[in-house]
Amino acid sequence: MIEFFKNLQTQRWDDHRYYHQSRINQSLHFVSALSFLCAYALLFIDPALAALVGWGISMTTRQAGHFFFEPQGYDHVNQASHEHKEAIKVGYNLRRKVVLLSVWAAAPVALWLAPALGGLIEPAAGFNGYLQDVGIAWLALGVGGVVFRTLHLFAIRGVQTGLVWATKILTDPFHDVMLYWRAPLHLLRGELIDPMHHVRSS
Repeated sequence: MIEFFKNLQTQRWDDHRYYHQSRINQSLHFVSALSFLCAYALLFIDPALAALVGWGISMTTRQAGHFFFEPQGYDHVNQASHEHKEAIKVGYNLRRKVVLLSVWAAAPVALWLAPALGGLIEPAAGFNGYLQDVGIAWLALGVGGVVFRTLHLFAIRGVQTGLVWATKILTDPFHDVMLYWRAPLHLLRGELIDPMHHVRSS
C-alpha cells in the first residue's frame, strides 16, 4: 500500500507540473472539479443527469483548458518537449483525448439519427427521453473509457500502474478543488501562467 500511494502521488505530481501551468487551465479544472462532485452526487439520484453534467460541463471545461490554454511548446520548467510529455503520459494524452471526445460528440448525433440504434434500445419518447438516452450513452462511455485505459495500462505498464491511474482519475475532482481553488484569484491579478516555483525548487 505504501508503494501504491507513493505512485499515486507521483502520477498526481507529474500531471500537475507537466499539464497545469496555465492559470486559465487551472481555473477551468477548479470549475470542472466542482461540477464533477455534483455529478458524483447525482449518480445516486439520476445517473443519466449525472453523465450530462459530467460530460456537458465537467469534461468540456477540463478539456478546453488542456486544448486551448495550456502551453504546448517547450516546457522550460521541466526541461521537456511537448512531444516527450505526450509520449510518457500515463493516461489520455491529447491524441487519445481527440478519439475519446470524437466518440462523445458522435453519440448524440447517432441517437438523434437512429433513436433505436438498429434495434439495440427502445426508441426515446420525446426530447426528455432523448436526453436520457444521451446521458446513459455518455455514462457508458465514461465508465468504458476508464476501464479500457486501466486494462491497457495493465498490459503495457503493470497492474499497479493501471490501478493507480484509475484511482487518480476517480479522485481528481477532490484533489483538484484543493489544488486549484486559488487559481481564479491569480487570474484576477493578471497572472496567466503559474511560475511553478515549487516545481523549479523540487
